[in-house]
Amino acid sequence: MSHNITIGAQIKALRKEKKYTLKQLSEESGLSIGFLSQLERGLTTIAIDSLEKVAAVLEVPLVDFFASAPSPHTDPVVRSYSQIFSQFSPEHIQFTLSHSAEEFQMFPRLFVLLPSSKETSDVALYQHEGEEFIYVLEGVLSMDIGNRHYTLYPGDSVQVHSNMQHNWQNKTNNIVKILSVNTPNPFHKTAE
Repeated sequence: MSHNITIGAQIKALRKEKKYTLKQLSEESGLSIGFLSQLERGLTTIAIDSLEKVAAVLEVPLVDFFASAPSPHTDPVVRSYSQIFSQFSPEHIQFTLSHSAEEFQMFPRLFVLLPSSKETSDVALYQHEGEEFIYVLEGVLSMDIGNRHYTLYPGDSVQVHSNMQHNWQNKTNNIVKILSVNTPNPFHKTAE
């Protein structure tokens, strides 16, 4: 699968290849049809554990959705020029902030949210297993948690139990950068 297309577009291509409807993918993954439709059109992002469910249904390894699998490093420092990145949608770029994500319980990432090229609309809320911490580095982040809306500015942070309905987006004309740390880490390899 080419990594020049977004994760949503990859999901759509794999779904069509398997001759699945959105309804079938929704039923088997537990994600709503509306959310999956927005994801395939690049209008929302997906949590890693939700992506893991979709990957299982489509019978592909989770790492297939990322530019390259993390390579083993002995140095724990991740230099800015060696960060692994992937593009979730035309407006969402994710940088993995660990050389050895599979060794740790937490999954640290930097998200760059570009200004939307389309009319800003509400994004579908989703929930997943675990906990999520977000720290706004630059720009103004719009975040919905349950039925409440929040506007976060540089230096603001939020920590949520990920089983609460939530999502975030950039509704401005400027870049938004956020640090995100999630547990559990879907790439973590438990000792066997």
